[in-house]
Amino acid sequence: MKIEWRVIMENRKAKIEKRKVRTLDDRVHFPFSILSFPAHKRRGLLATGASRLTERKSQRGMSRLGLIVVTAVVAALAAAGGAALLVNILERKQEALNPFYRVVELDDNTEDPAIWGKNFPMQYDAYRRTVDQVRTRFGGSEALPKTPSDADPRSVVSQSRLEEDPRLKAMWAGYAFATDFREERGHAYMLADQTFTRRVTEFQQPGACLHCHASVYVAYKKAGDGDIIKGFEKLNPLPYAEARQHVNQPIACIDCHDSQTMELRVTRPGFIEGIRALKASQGVAGYDVNRDATRQEMRSFVCGQCHVEYYFKGPEKRLTYPWFKGLKVEDMLAYYDEVGFRDWVHAETGAPVLKAQHPEFEMWNQGIHARSGVACADCHMPYRREGALKISDHHVRSPLLNINRACQTCHRWPEDELKARVETIQQRTFGLRNTAMDALVDLINDIKAARAAGHSDAQLAAARDFQRKAQFLVDFVEAENSMGFHAPQEAMRILGESINYSRKGQTSLRQLPGKAQRSAGGSD
Repeated sequence: MKIEWRVIMENRKAKIEKRKVRTLDDRVHFPFSILSFPAHKRRGLLATGASRLTERKSQRGMSRLGLIVVTAVVAALAAAGGAALLVNILERKQEALNPFYRVVELDDNTEDPAIWGKNFPMQYDAYRRTVDQVRTRFGGSEALPKTPSDADPRSVVSQSRLEEDPRLKAMWAGYAFATDFREERGHAYMLADQTFTRRVTEFQQPGACLHCHASVYVAYKKAGDGDIIKGFEKLNPLPYAEARQHVNQPIACIDCHDSQTMELRVTRPGFIEGIRALKASQGVAGYDVNRDATRQEMRSFVCGQCHVEYYFKGPEKRLTYPWFKGLKVEDMLAYYDEVGFRDWVHAETGAPVLKAQHPEFEMWNQGIHARSGVACADCHMPYRREGALKISDHHVRSPLLNINRACQTCHRWPEDELKARVETIQQRTFGLRNTAMDALVDLINDIKAARAAGHSDAQLAAARDFQRKAQFLVDFVEAENSMGFHAPQEAMRILGESINYSRKGQTSLRQLPGKAQRSAGGSD
């Protein structure tokens, strides 16, 4: 029994040893089975295998420790990043609660934008960038060097439109615009460019001109002892040079913002009275723009204070917007006809003609953007982010120079495509504008010929009236600074009507007897 028990125990030990060897084979990956070796060699190999196992366990332990360390570091960095993000969010929220810091006190007489800039540095920095001169295909101008003089200290000017298109001289013959008319520049130049244009230095102009070219709010207040309407009435009839001494800045913060609340406001008496007259024509009595307009409307109205058609009414030279019948070009022309107004008598034809100013507001009102509730500021002063703040970009400029923020907020197409669409509209408008200009010049030449032939004013009256209409319509598109984009269909319609009036004027001359019939129409 003892021998059998010993055999049983030895067999069990052998099985256990074999199991260990197989396990060691699997874990150490010997390229052979150690069972084929004698017992004394197997013990050596088992010792080597055990050593390797111990080494592997040590390496695994080190790997686990490294993983733990890396995990801890990543977790620490994530925690630090999360804490930094939280702090940043809290800071931004705090910034949003304080949109500006009152570094200086502002009041209703602070007209210098540099002082406002201490409280609103981001807006002021953008405002100062309106000195940039960058040309788009149909607007703006490169900076042209000029030799300063005592009469005109400017060292940089914009391109002369009269040199680009001599037909403008024929259209404006006998008027100041025929001597000096240049491409538009940024707001930073609006006062200097008016002060030193030959239209002012060589011709008598009233102080009313400053209404759209200077920061006039404080000047009107002082002249009117606190009443801007009375101040407006006092400065309008003054000679330009005398009125110029009352203003110091181009358009400034105070012209569009309340100094205490920063709310938008209209400060130009011309617009206050003009929009009231327009609303009255629509059946709305006693309209007060600063009381009744919505904020979105104000984001266009503050621009419409200056970018409009206007005239000087009566000997008091009251600057007036001709909106008593509506905002379409025919409405304004009908009003001018009704009150018998003319800007000047054409030097070559004797026609009582009109000069359109810069009717961007009126043209925009006829377009799809106005009907869709899009304001001037949405495109020309689009919102931008500064930290937690959302501010209007006070670098007022063409949307084509800022397509990403000005256009792609609504129009989800590539910049190149959007730019091409705009330029296509403008190119077509420009082409028809040239046709209308040619037709007008033809009419002017025919009236000149008929006049030289000795025909009376009565005989020329119909042709002159057609010239008045044709000239005002083509000039309306010419003076409007979007080259048709603000209202493409309306611009093309106006130019088509202008061409029609010019040709009707030529047809009326063909009815005259004698030499005028042969001279009218040129080659006919």
